[in-house]
Amino acid sequence: MAALLLLPLLLLLPLLLLLKLRLWPQLRWLAADLAFTVRALRCKRALRARALAAAAADPEGPEGGCSLAWRLAQLAQQRPSHTFLIHGARRFSYAEAERQSNRTARAFLRARGWDRGPGGGGTGGAEEGEQPAHGAPDVAAGSGAARAVRERDGVAPLAPGATVALLLPACPEFLWLWFGLAKAGLRTAFVPTALRRGPLLHCLRCCGARALVLAPEFLESLEPDLPALRAMGLHLWAAGAETHPAGISDLLAEASAEVDEPVPGYLSSPQNIMDTCLYIFTSGTTGLPKAARISHLKILQCQGFYQLCGAHQDDVIYLALPLYHMSGSLLGIVGCLGIGATVVLKSKFSAGQFWEDCQQHRVTVFQYIGELCRYLVNQPPDKAEHGHKVRLAVGSGLRSDTWERFVRRFGPLQVLETYGLTEGNVATFNYTGQQGAVGRASWLYKHVFPFSLIRYDVTTGEPIRNIQGHCVATSPGEPGLLVAPVSPQSPFLGYAGGPELARGKLLKDVFRPGDVFFNTGDLLVCDDQGFLRFHDRTGDTFRWKGENVATTEVAEALEALDFLQEVNVYGVTVPGHEGRAGMAALVLRPPHSLDLVQLYAHVSENLPPYARPRFLRLQECLATTETFKQQKVQMAKEGFDPSTLSDPLYILDQAGGAYLPLTPARYSALLAGDLRI
Repeated sequence: MAALLLLPLLLLLPLLLLLKLRLWPQLRWLAADLAFTVRALRCKRALRARALAAAAADPEGPEGGCSLAWRLAQLAQQRPSHTFLIHGARRFSYAEAERQSNRTARAFLRARGWDRGPGGGGTGGAEEGEQPAHGAPDVAAGSGAARAVRERDGVAPLAPGATVALLLPACPEFLWLWFGLAKAGLRTAFVPTALRRGPLLHCLRCCGARALVLAPEFLESLEPDLPALRAMGLHLWAAGAETHPAGISDLLAEASAEVDEPVPGYLSSPQNIMDTCLYIFTSGTTGLPKAARISHLKILQCQGFYQLCGAHQDDVIYLALPLYHMSGSLLGIVGCLGIGATVVLKSKFSAGQFWEDCQQHRVTVFQYIGELCRYLVNQPPDKAEHGHKVRLAVGSGLRSDTWERFVRRFGPLQVLETYGLTEGNVATFNYTGQQGAVGRASWLYKHVFPFSLIRYDVTTGEPIRNIQGHCVATSPGEPGLLVAPVSPQSPFLGYAGGPELARGKLLKDVFRPGDVFFNTGDLLVCDDQGFLRFHDRTGDTFRWKGENVATTEVAEALEALDFLQEVNVYGVTVPGHEGRAGMAALVLRPPHSLDLVQLYAHVSENLPPYARPRFLRLQECLATTETFKQQKVQMAKEGFDPSTLSDPLYILDQAGGAYLPLTPARYSALLAGDLRI
C-alpha cells in the first residue's frame, strides 16, 4: 500500500526537480513579490475610494475639488496640528498649509475676476455664475476693482483654466502658490530656475502661460527679459516684498489681504481626470525643454508613492530636490500628502549639513536623485552621521558601487531604488533591496504595472521587428528597450505644443496589430532572477568598431579604481572613423593622483577592446544639471581638441599599450590618420 502511495511521487519527482531548477530563481522572491502586489492593490483601492468620495462631495465644499484641494482639506481636518512642512526655522502644520493656500487661491481668483467672499456675496455675483472646471459659467472677463486694475495695466484677466508659471526656488511659498492655483482651477507650469532669455521665453510660450510668478532674488538676472515678458501680455507677480520694477506687484501681499476660508470645490473639480492640470519641463539633454502634460490622474497616483515605498504618517522625509522636477514635487510633496507625513524641505542640498539636519529634525526617510548619495560618501567622517534615525533612502540613479559604500557607512538602512519618467506611464520599485537593481519583472508586478523589454537596434535607433512586423521580447541578460502599454489607466498625454514633439514616444503594433506602447527611451536588462537593472539611455549608448558600448558599464568599471571619485563616459565623433569613440571625464579622489599605468591595466582586464575609452579628460568636478544628472551631450560637443580645452587630456595608444598626454602633435597625427585608436 505504501509503495502505491509513493509511486505517483516518484513519477512526479523529475518534473518537480525540473520546475525547481527553472523557476527557483524567480520563486525565491515570490513572498516579496506577493507582499508588494498586495500593497499596490490596497493603495490603488484607497486612492479610488478617495476619488469617489470627492466626486460625491458637496461641490461648494473643498472636498469636492481637485485631488490636491480635497487631500489638503482632508488632512487639515484629520491632522490639523501635525507638522506638514519644515523649512529652516519655519514650521507649518497641515491646518496652516490649508489656510495659506486658501489665501493664494483667492488672490488668483481675484485675478480671474472672481472675488466671492466666504458668505456667498462679492462683486462677481453668483447670479452671473462662476465657471468652474466642472461646468457652470464664470465671469471670464472679471469684474469690479480687480477687472479695473488688470485693464488699467493692459493685461487681460486670467481665464478659467489659464496657465500660471512659477519661477521660484524650493520654499514654502512655492507650495502655497501651487496649491492655491490648483484650488482656483488654474494650471501651473514649473519653470526650471536656471532658465533665462530664449529658453525661458520658449517655455512660457509652449505651455501658453498667461502669468508668471517669480522670486524677488531673480529680478536682477531677469531684467533683460522683462520687455519680452511684458510684450507677451503676461501678468507679472513677485513672491516677496522687495522693491519691484513697474508692472510687477507683490502676490504674497495680495494673498495676505485675503481671507483664509476654503474656496468652493467646483472651481477646481476636473471635467475629466485625464485633463491637464500641470506642466513639468523635461530637463532636455538635447534641444529646448518640453512641457510634459501632467493629468489629475497622475497627481492622484503620486499620492500613493510613499505608501508603495512602505513609509507612513509618522515619518519625517528629507527633501532637497528642485520642486520644478517631478521627483521633488510629485513624488516628494504629493507623496508626502498621500500619507500625511512631515517633509523637511531644503532649498539646496548640502552634503556637509545633511546629517546634522537629519539629527535635528529626526529624519527617517531621505529622498535622493542622481549623485546625492555619492556626495555623502565622499564627505569626510562626521560624528553626526552616527546615531541618526534614517531608515529608508528612496530615489533613482544610485549606482551599485555607491550603493554598497552608502549602506556600509551609514547603515543599517534600506535603499529603495525606483525608476520612472516625468511624462511616462510606467514605474518600477526595487522593494527587495537587491543592490544595483531598479525593480522587479515578476509576473505579479507586471500584472499591476505592465511593461515589456524589447530588442533594440542602436545603429538605426529603432526596435527590432520580426517578419510579421512585431517587436521581439528580450531574453534574460539581454539589454532591451523598456516600453509600456498605453491605456486609460496608464495614459501618455504628450507635451504642450505640436504633436511632432511626441514623435517616437509611441510605438504601434508592438506585439499585436493596433496596440500602442510608450517608448521610455531607456535600455534595461532583466536577469534570470527577474531583477531589472538600468543599462543605458538609447541616446547615450554608442557604437564603436561595430559593437554597442553602454556608458554606464564603462563608468562602473572605471569607478572601481580607488583613485577615481567620479566618472562620466560619453561618445565623441572622430574624423575618419565610423561611430563614436569612448571618452571618459575623470575626477580624482583626494589625495590620490592619476595613475595612467594602473588605469590602462584595469580597463584592459575589465573591458573588451571596443569599450575601452580612447580619450580621457581630467577635471576638478563634473558638470551636472540642476537635478544632478551628468552632462553628456555638452561634453561630447566639446570634444577632445587640446587647443580649445584647458583640462589635461589623454589618448589611448593602441600600439604602445598606454594612455599618453594628448598633445597638439598627437592630435594632428590622429586627424591625419597616422595615430591608430
